[in-house]
Amino acid sequence: MVVLPCADRLRSLARYLQQLVMESLGKRLDRQGLLVRQGLVVYGNKGSTDQHAFVQQLRDGPDNFFCSFVEVLQPGVPDPLVEHGYSASDALAGFLAGTREALLQDGKGCLTISLEALEPRSLGVLVALFERVVGIYAEHTDNNAYHQPGVEAGEKAAARVLEAQRGLLEQLGDLPLDAAALAQAAGVRDVTLAWRILQRLAANPGRGVQIHAGVNLAKDRFSREA
Repeated sequence: MVVLPCADRLRSLARYLQQLVMESLGKRLDRQGLLVRQGLVVYGNKGSTDQHAFVQQLRDGPDNFFCSFVEVLQPGVPDPLVEHGYSASDALAGFLAGTREALLQDGKGCLTISLEALEPRSLGVLVALFERVVGIYAEHTDNNAYHQPGVEAGEKAAARVLEAQRGLLEQLGDLPLDAAALAQAAGVRDVTLAWRILQRLAANPGRGVQIHAGVNLAKDRFSREA
């Protein structure tokens, strides 16, 4: 799902929809517990910004997406003239119409949502529209859109990393040791993770870690910062 709002004040819409859609629909299991690994990738930006980013692939690349344009008919902000009597909003409208025409000529799927003006009510209606579409999509695919086990897994993993960091710092002493020895002493099973934590801390003075470079990265040793 490609989101191309052609309005300066909607430049964050694609980021919001990325969170809404991908967090809600990206699931390993359906509501019956069956392995499905389903989801919908969302990306986009303000239409004119991405004209020279991924629109080239949209036009001439694989037909594996649909494009959602959002236009605002009234700018609602100062609309300066840019050249030849055209205003900034004229240019944005031109980008929308031109990009849409180019995609349709190549048979790509497009839809356009038009707002007369961008106001609290119309923005709320736009958000509510996408929220309801996500709910309907989830119902049709037997997806529980209202839990995020993947998000929770990431949060739990982050907590384990911080706990590993605490343990590694407790094991540091004046005698330099390699990451494997420190990981074993701290009860950290992933030696690579231990090495990454120690490398990052050593790169920041005042974090309590001093690095003693070895003949290769695996031979690096670490001690308490002097």
